[in-house]
Amino acid sequence: MSKSFLLAVMAGLALAGCGGTVAGVGEPELVQRLETAPPGARPGSCWGKSIKPAVIETVTQQILLQPSEILDDGTVARPAIYKTETRQQIVQDRKETWFETPCASDLTPEFTASVQRALKARGVYRGPITSVMDARTRAAVRAYQKPQGLESGILSLAAARLLGLVAVKDSDTS
Repeated sequence: MSKSFLLAVMAGLALAGCGGTVAGVGEPELVQRLETAPPGARPGSCWGKSIKPAVIETVTQQILLQPSEILDDGTVARPAIYKTETRQQIVQDRKETWFETPCASDLTPEFTASVQRALKARGVYRGPITSVMDARTRAAVRAYQKPQGLESGILSLAAARLLGLVAVKDSDTS
């Protein structure tokens, strides 16, 4: 690979990691912010944020204003009067999820190739090993993380550890 290609890839990863999305990746409402972290985060740690929008549905109801008037012989003297009412209802609240991520300095082409190989070994990545965090790789990351409760194309540190790509710190040696 040429040096300019690698620089372009690294620039794309840096842009994806600093509050935007890379063109063509199609990550809806995904933001990874390296300049901010959730309250209580340890200094120097890198974080991603997944925003799942609220689900709102329109509910239409018929409300009885006046019941019908029925005579003794069963005929309707006056039909019932109804009012149609339409309102918006939140079915599922908006959800923000912060998660720790590998830092930008760790997202080398070699690391990305390792991510692709690990996802391929688990059957969620079916593309070639390109060393590029492209849309296909992000889709595989999302598919891998979804059963753990994180639907994001940004690799979490927890998923990287489960894939065997990041060392797990021993709790005795902090």
